[in-house]
Amino acid sequence: MEAPAYVLEFEKPLRELGKQLDELRQRSIETSVDLASEIHAIELKIEALRRDIYSNLSPWRKVQVARHPKRPYALDYVKRICTGFQELHGDRQFRDDQALIGGTAFLDGEAVMIVAQQKGRDPKERMIRNFGMPQPEGYRKALRLMKMAEKFRLPVLTFIDTPGAFPGIESEARHVSEAIAVNLREMAMLRTPSISIVVGEGGSGGALGIGVTDRVLIFENSYYSVISPEGCAAILWKDSAAAPKAAEALKLSADHLERLGVVDEIIPEPLGGAHHDPDQAAGALKYALQKHLNDLRALDVPKLLDTRYERYRHLGVYEEAGTARS
Repeated sequence: MEAPAYVLEFEKPLRELGKQLDELRQRSIETSVDLASEIHAIELKIEALRRDIYSNLSPWRKVQVARHPKRPYALDYVKRICTGFQELHGDRQFRDDQALIGGTAFLDGEAVMIVAQQKGRDPKERMIRNFGMPQPEGYRKALRLMKMAEKFRLPVLTFIDTPGAFPGIESEARHVSEAIAVNLREMAMLRTPSISIVVGEGGSGGALGIGVTDRVLIFENSYYSVISPEGCAAILWKDSAAAPKAAEALKLSADHLERLGVVDEIIPEPLGGAHHDPDQAAGALKYALQKHLNDLRALDVPKLLDTRYERYRHLGVYEEAGTARS
C-alpha cells in the first residue's frame, strides 16, 4: 500500500481540492458522464490557489518547505547534474562520517570535487546519516577532500543541507568546534575555485563549516541562518512556539540573504518546491553552476583569493547615522 503524501499545514486546502478532483474523475469513469467542464474548473482553481500560496510564502513556511521529507537531497542533485561520482571515505584520523560525503565527479566533462551534507529518507538511513548532522570527522574529511582538490586543481562544489553540526557529548569531546574553525580558515585560503549551494537547511556553524566559498548559491525555498528558528525562539522568547516570529526576525530566507549580500544567486524552484519536479530544479542548478564556474576559472589564483577575501570582509559591514550637530 502506498504511503500517504506528506502535506504541510498550509497546503491542506490544495489537498482538499485534489480530493474533489479525484472524486470527479472517478465518477466520470464510473458513470460515463462527461464532467470535463467541472474537472477543468477545479484544475484551474488548484493552479490559482497553488500560485497564490507559493508566491506569498512567509519565512517560516519557507523553512517548512526546506525541511520537506520529499525535498531533493545533495546526492539527488549530484546524480542528475554530474557523471562518474566516486565517493571517497574517511578523515584518516577517526572514522568515516556518513552525514558528510564527498568524492570526485564530472560536470560537463570537467572534473570537480563534491563535498555534501546528506540526510536520510527512511528511519534506517536517517540513523546512518545522523539526520544530516556531521560530527568532527565529517568536517575533517571535507577538509581532506578540499585539500586534495587544491592539489589537483579541481573546483570544489559543496552542498549545504543540515540543521547544524551534531552537538552530542562525543562530538564535543572530539572538538567539533575546532574542526569547523579550521575549515573556515583553510577554505578562506583554498587555492582553487569553490562554490557552495544551500539545497535545504543551512543551520549555524554546521553549514558554515563547508560554506566559506567564492560563490554561495541558494535554492528559492532554502534557508541559511546562524541558528534554527526554534532555537532562536527558545532563547529570545523562552518558547519554541515562537519559531515563526523568529524566522521573520532572522532574515533567513533567500530573498533577504541576497539583499544582505550573504548569497550571490537564488536558484528558482518549480512551483510548490523542488520536490514537485527535481529534474527541473537540477537543471536550474546546473545552469547556475556552469555560469559561476566559468567566471571563477577565468581568475588566476591571487585574484581568486583577493576576491574571496573582499567578499567575506564586507559581510556585516554597516554604518551608523551620526547625530546631527548644530
